[in-house]
Amino acid sequence: MRTGTPISKSNFSMSREFRHIVRVVGTDVDGSKKVVYGLGKIRGVGTSFSYAVVKAARVNPESRTGSLSETEISRIEDVIRDPGKHGIPGRLFNRRKDLETGRDMHIVGPDLVLRQKADIDFMKDIRTWKGIRHSLGLKVRGQRTRTTGRSGKAVGVKKKVLLEAAKAASRKTEEKK
Repeated sequence: MRTGTPISKSNFSMSREFRHIVRVVGTDVDGSKKVVYGLGKIRGVGTSFSYAVVKAARVNPESRTGSLSETEISRIEDVIRDPGKHGIPGRLFNRRKDLETGRDMHIVGPDLVLRQKADIDFMKDIRTWKGIRHSLGLKVRGQRTRTTGRSGKAVGVKKKVLLEAAKAASRKTEEKK
């Protein structure tokens, strides 16, 4: 049983202007999607985190992103930038116990890409196993490499070519004798 006032469509005025593309935290979000799934298109924001953001920002999760007002968008951006201040638990953050600061933080957008690249470069510099695998272009997380993850022109073994090469080599050695 829910407590508090129910959120219904009648509480929202239909006179708001609908926008097909909404700019949230530096990312263009599709206005026809529900708020939770629209926020999921931002790099670093998944579905679970976006549910928590919508709840903390007191926005109806069933509404469409294009029908949000500027104040609702600014509340959502504020929660995404500093989720700890708004009561979102640390288990939902994408950067826990940061190496430099030691804090739990949540990074979104291009900052996330730069931080991931810096982490990979750090692993390469200190020569960890993951860093070595990254530098060699191999799989890092324990996946099999015997049959998958191959690249280049020759993927499998070509028995026909090998047999012909072996026969040609044996003919040459017989001719020399």
